[in-house]
Amino acid sequence: MTATYLHDGEHIMMFAAIASIFILILSGTGAVAAGRRKRSASTWAGAGLLLAAIFGLPPALQVLFTGKSLILDLPWQMPGGSLALALDPLSAFFILPVLILGAVFALYGREYMAHYEDMGRRHGLHWFFYNLLAAGMIGVLMARNGLLFLLAWEVMSLAPFFLILFLDTKDTTRKAAWTYLVAAHLGGLFLLLFFLLLGREFHSLDFSLFHAESLPSTTRNLLFALALIGFGAKAGIIPLHVWLPEAHPAAPSHVSAYMSGVMIKMGIYGLMRTMLLLGAPSMIWAEVLVISGIAAGILGVLFAIAQHDLKRLLAYHSVENIGIILLGFGIGLVGVNRHAPLLACLGLGGALLHVLNHSIFKGLLFLGAGSVQHACHTLEIDELGGLNKRMPWTTVCFITGATAICGLPPLNGFVSEFLIYAGAFNGNINLAMLTAWPLIAALAALALIGGLAAACFAKVCGIVFLGRGRSRPAREANEAGLPMRSAMAIL
Repeated sequence: MTATYLHDGEHIMMFAAIASIFILILSGTGAVAAGRRKRSASTWAGAGLLLAAIFGLPPALQVLFTGKSLILDLPWQMPGGSLALALDPLSAFFILPVLILGAVFALYGREYMAHYEDMGRRHGLHWFFYNLLAAGMIGVLMARNGLLFLLAWEVMSLAPFFLILFLDTKDTTRKAAWTYLVAAHLGGLFLLLFFLLLGREFHSLDFSLFHAESLPSTTRNLLFALALIGFGAKAGIIPLHVWLPEAHPAAPSHVSAYMSGVMIKMGIYGLMRTMLLLGAPSMIWAEVLVISGIAAGILGVLFAIAQHDLKRLLAYHSVENIGIILLGFGIGLVGVNRHAPLLACLGLGGALLHVLNHSIFKGLLFLGAGSVQHACHTLEIDELGGLNKRMPWTTVCFITGATAICGLPPLNGFVSEFLIYAGAFNGNINLAMLTAWPLIAALAALALIGGLAAACFAKVCGIVFLGRGRSRPAREANEAGLPMRSAMAIL
């Protein structure tokens, strides 16, 4: 079978999206060839990300604005179906932060990585795996065959292992990398079982042939559970979050921003794609997602308050915000199950918007933390202080990100959380009490999470940026260079 479902100029757009993957791999290879020349390696990677965005963004925007998917179905020699690729509105939405933020973080990393001397060819390898991570995520978003999805998922899962290991002379870094790798592959095991079960039922791994609504409810519930564990391990859902507070502090700051802002959202994408594959959701699924969101949101922010390492604190806030996204997702599924379109729209819309908003403000916060580490050579909050005088640009950017992550108006975190609140209120008004209890619990959890997050960041901003420096490096800190400041300003 040759290419199908493509008409007129659509094949050009589809191949442009596919070309972005190969551009990222080739530019990463160029970074390896540049080797010890740090600036050349980062230039290769950055140029590849920029070119990939030029090729990949127009198809994604076209799909988002028209609602018309691009589908390519080609024969291949692997078992289990065809080489099925597609770009639908859900994939296109998630591709935006992969490409745009990937390029912004690379701009920041160009200066950030230049300060690591005597690392030999590791700079080239670092940028190769950075671009490979971006390529793997695009592959995951476009795959419409179970085997192809798992191959892309494996690429996306392996690349961060080597990115975290950049400074592998530290025991903590090696431990963090291996913890991440074990967690990633445990999640991958459940995804393998998920696709094996679907393939057994439908005798193919092509998504287009899955009609899971025809399956018994016990089988559908098992599939949902496998997907929740497999994708939840990547998203950092409690108790599958153990790798996240270890890996983010160990990785270079632009990598932490990319992993926290974008990569963990592939777990959310996987759960949303699962809902499309499994058909009409049961009420139990919605309740499980709301309960998972409450646990991740409240425990994530409580763990964050207890931290003294700035990046570790931000990592726990990633767990918290994944919880908020799950709350919106669960509320939306309640609306789908109860045939309440406004409730479904507010819940799912708020969850999707928070995916994008969190990518931006969490990226900004990690870049701000990297600037502090770059200037003060520490992330221990108790050793900092008074940085608003020495680093005014970083101070303004970090406080802006802190305001957004606390859900305060008029910034973007407020907008997406407000939609989720509105969905929960709408459901409480229009649904019976026995059905609306997840929405009542979500409202209480959101209020508690918001208050605790505000308290946490009030403490952080006060200790780190106000008052007087508590150590000589803090008192002698200098502002970051232009590339790092520019990346923060964009966000």
